[in-house]
Amino acid sequence: MASSSYISLMDLASGDMFNSPQTPERISRVMTVPVDGGITDDGDFDSLSSECCEKTIIVANFLPLQAQKDIKSGQWLFSFDEDSLLLQMKDGFSSDTIVVYVGSLKVDVDPKEQDEVSKTLLEEFNCVPTFLPPDLQKKFYHGFCKQYLWPLFHYMLPMCADYGNRFDRLHWQAYLSANKIFADKIIEVTNPEKDYVWVHDYHLMALPTFLRKHFHRVKLGFFLHSPFPSSEIYRTLPVREEILKALLNADLIGFHTFDYARHFLTCCSRILGLDHESKRGHIGLDYFGRTVYMKILPVGIHMGQLQSSLNHPSSSTKVKEIVAKFNGKKIIIGVDDMDIFKGISLKVLAMEQLLQQHPELQGKVVLIQIVNPARSTGKDVQEAKREIYESTERINDVFGFPGYEPVVLIDRCVPFYEKAAYYACAECCIVNAVRDGMNLVPYKYIVCRQGTSRMDEALQIAPESPRTSMLVVSEFIGCSPSLSGAIRVNPWNIDAVADALNMAITMPGGEKQIRHEKHYRYVSSHDVAYWSQSFMQDLERACKEHYNRHCWGFGFGLSFRILSISPSFRKLSIDHIISVHRRTCRRAIFLDYDGTVVPHSSIIKSPGPEVILFMNSICSDPRNTVFIVSGRGKNSLSDWFAQCENLGIAAEHGYFIRWNRRSEWETFPIAIDFGWKRIAEPVMQLYTEATDGSFIESKESALVWHHQDADPDFGSSQAKELLDHLENVLANEPVVVKRGHQIVEGVTKGLVAKKVLSTMISNGEPPDFVLCVGDDRSDEDMFESISNTAYISSLPVSPEIFACTIGQKPSKARYYLDDTVDVLKLLSGLTGASSSTTSTSNTETEVSFESCA
Repeated sequence: MASSSYISLMDLASGDMFNSPQTPERISRVMTVPVDGGITDDGDFDSLSSECCEKTIIVANFLPLQAQKDIKSGQWLFSFDEDSLLLQMKDGFSSDTIVVYVGSLKVDVDPKEQDEVSKTLLEEFNCVPTFLPPDLQKKFYHGFCKQYLWPLFHYMLPMCADYGNRFDRLHWQAYLSANKIFADKIIEVTNPEKDYVWVHDYHLMALPTFLRKHFHRVKLGFFLHSPFPSSEIYRTLPVREEILKALLNADLIGFHTFDYARHFLTCCSRILGLDHESKRGHIGLDYFGRTVYMKILPVGIHMGQLQSSLNHPSSSTKVKEIVAKFNGKKIIIGVDDMDIFKGISLKVLAMEQLLQQHPELQGKVVLIQIVNPARSTGKDVQEAKREIYESTERINDVFGFPGYEPVVLIDRCVPFYEKAAYYACAECCIVNAVRDGMNLVPYKYIVCRQGTSRMDEALQIAPESPRTSMLVVSEFIGCSPSLSGAIRVNPWNIDAVADALNMAITMPGGEKQIRHEKHYRYVSSHDVAYWSQSFMQDLERACKEHYNRHCWGFGFGLSFRILSISPSFRKLSIDHIISVHRRTCRRAIFLDYDGTVVPHSSIIKSPGPEVILFMNSICSDPRNTVFIVSGRGKNSLSDWFAQCENLGIAAEHGYFIRWNRRSEWETFPIAIDFGWKRIAEPVMQLYTEATDGSFIESKESALVWHHQDADPDFGSSQAKELLDHLENVLANEPVVVKRGHQIVEGVTKGLVAKKVLSTMISNGEPPDFVLCVGDDRSDEDMFESISNTAYISSLPVSPEIFACTIGQKPSKARYYLDDTVDVLKLLSGLTGASSSTTSTSNTETEVSFESCA
């Protein structure tokens, strides 16, 4: 039954969701002619794609543009926004990379003007606008993004109407519609064979699915600039699975901190059952044969822009004004957006506490708080603003006097050159946010404190004089881990924040200098160019196998995903294997039972008469050694195949082995001594008692620790610990410890195959044909084991090996069959080949054996 928490992609594509018009006109694909580097718009991208330079498509909610309409002429005027991260990150790309931006404008454009505006932006700015209808924009951006997703990702649940909106399905559908429009625009300008697409932030988390459905091999990266919440918060999202699956259609997912990446991986484990692993220092998730990599790197700042601002004449003028106004006072600077997560009111209260605890600082220290305009509206923002003003007024009334205000609020749009001046003059910078994805204010402050020659003149300091800076930062912001010399605080602990401020302004100059130099080295070397270059390098590495693998798309709606399989993986040709079977002389055949010979869906688990007939016919050929290898018990298997005299059976994954009906059951040699159980069982019992939902299954051949009913994260963690513990305590015991899917157990099917093949070799009958067919994870060990047989030096000739899984899925096998019906067809073909061999005369058979020798 289809989930009601998302709608079909076909429904989205139909445009019926809101009866809203599509973007007016399809934009011709962007292409660059190497001769002059100009942009042409000939509408025939595909025919010229071989001449096209590599492009990077940067996708974000808003384009890095400033737009305004001239009132007199009625013409639109556009210019690049130099403060935009999207524009600054170009510094990390190679000079021959063409950058195309896809996103919305921050202004409304009349539908009649959209075609002309689109053409202008494409030709002059390499920008492709996504014009969202006003109603859609309101529901998508102000509704779902700002009033639901953004608070949730900052750990604020909509417990009541005053704090964020509750989940609204119409807003969710608007989110999907907007993401679909963005995807359509990307498709128009992308050559998937050459171009890279880099999508930014939580507004576009569904976009990877729309894009991947159209281009199965698109080179796609995604970077989340906000926090990713812990699983306890994220799991409250009604469309939690849909968003995770959409993000996993990217090749590389970036986060500012390890905490954010860890929360994402935990959600993938708890909600989707996916495990991650570290591959040569890179964290990856295996998702239907594709490895989705994680990138952990905080964004940096643009050094050149900051230094230009410091050298701006207006900055020098402002510095002189600040020095004159606050002469003799130590400045603590704070720069924050007006929103409920920046902790401005907590910062002001900490300043009050500082003055109460240290009366000697009254008149000597001042907090200058610059408040940037709010990015969203709502009752919560107005309440936060009112609280800040009330606290500031109270503190200034109590601790201020003529000529001195302890807290100075600057609540207006402040140009950056003015902010740079305040940074340069401040003894300390405090960022007290209760939750923030990154926050670059500390980085900017450090660079401004380093100064330039022109700023040194304004501050009247010698160029060779030591530079100092002090940072008090919240432990809940993304930049905190990278600033090891900062004083980290819990913003909710007002006393601790006040103590940190006191420490910062009273710390000896030498200590301040050491901390500043350490921070400046990091900030200057890990700038925005370094960040974008590093991300693109990892994206290239993540995508390098795209065209070396076969890809199939499957799934509906946001459950769409790509199945990626090695090109050597192909359907087993029954005609081919029969041909090889006929020309070989000594054959080993291993068959799994459940899901291979008998379908999992079958109510009757015993083999049918057709299976018995096939087994008897194949086993009647003396050149064939045939084994059923199963996890089932020996009694069931021996009863079911009682009519098959020459069939070998390996029960309980090979602990019990019987070569034919006439032979006795053997136990696997590594586990004849059960003394290991007395060692392992108490250890496993300890983990069982400590892990709610786990239990021990005792078999004749193994002890199995199950944790499928335990907490996914804790169970997985405990299983890894148990595996390591058992490997240590059983190192000298005749037993193998193996981890399966939510289990830890002993003997594996791979050891069975190895034993059978080794026995054949030692008996002077080395196999030249090995066939292994199975359907689940336990059979993967068998595939690996028989594949290694080809490299055993004792074999005179490398055998023909056929490792075959059931179903098209990532596997160590090189071949697949679709289902048990195909397996029966295979057995039927082998039956015919074996019958033709056994029907020959004894003389012919004898000659044949001599030729094989």
